Amino acid sequence: MSYDSGSSGAWRSDGAAHAYDPYLHPELFRGVATRRVLAFLIDMVVISVPVILGYIFIAVFGVVTLGIGWALFWLAWPASVVWAIVYYGACIGGPSSATIGMRIMDLELRTWYGAPGYFVLGATHAVLFWVTVSFLSPFVVLVGLFNSRRRLLQDFVLGTVVINNSVRAPVPQTARTY
Repeated sequence: MSYDSGSSGAWRSDGAAHAYDPYLHPELFRGVATRRVLAFLIDMVVISVPVILGYIFIAVFGVVTLGIGWALFWLAWPASVVWAIVYYGACIGGPSSATIGMRIMDLELRTWYGAPGYFVLGATHAVLFWVTVSFLSPFVVLVGLFNSRRRLLQDFVLGTVVINNSVRAPVPQTARTY
């Protein structure tokens, strides 16, 4: 690894700077930490609704089948985990590079070199987040408060950054008709 002594002071193997420099473009990171928490809460609601509906279906199905359908409860937890991973992978791998919560909060996930997210990155980001929160809960939250890009631990490991979407890609003005 070499140290880039340019304007960004970023660590990279080839010495080049990050695509999103917090010193040159602080507006990309303004309010990201707070809105990221709100986006996470929205995503938890989006993920929880189908899971809760699935549990209700299994409960009712068990009553209708006189208890035989309740055997499906053993599939509910693994299906919930798979659903969450697919949700994050598909959303971050989609054209907006953001989950539903991130879109509502006007955020998007990018790689450190500026590329949009992809399915495996989104799925890995979710898994790594849940693993790190399980073991290092306070540390994961505190890391974002002490760096200029507001990156959490999983962002450092995966080389991602969450930025303000409207600042990066302003909405184009409509054509005037007069």
